[in-house]
Amino acid sequence: MKIDWAALGSVFGVSLVVTVALVGLFTLGITALSHRERAVAQGRSTALPVTGAYACFAACTAAVGYGIYLIMA
Repeated sequence: MKIDWAALGSVFGVSLVVTVALVGLFTLGITALSHRERAVAQGRSTALPVTGAYACFAACTAAVGYGIYLIMA
């Protein structure tokens, strides 16, 4: 049995980058929701933080869905 170390390293690198990106994107969504809470407390508009949070969560959902699609295909 021969292990292709270059392919293994490539898969590891891509997995690491995608994982960090998804966690960062989800964190941005949570942060946007916390800005919404502050805006409500100060009597400002909440449209932009909510839209940003939903966009972040939608992108996370799309990335996870695409990953599941790649596994199932």
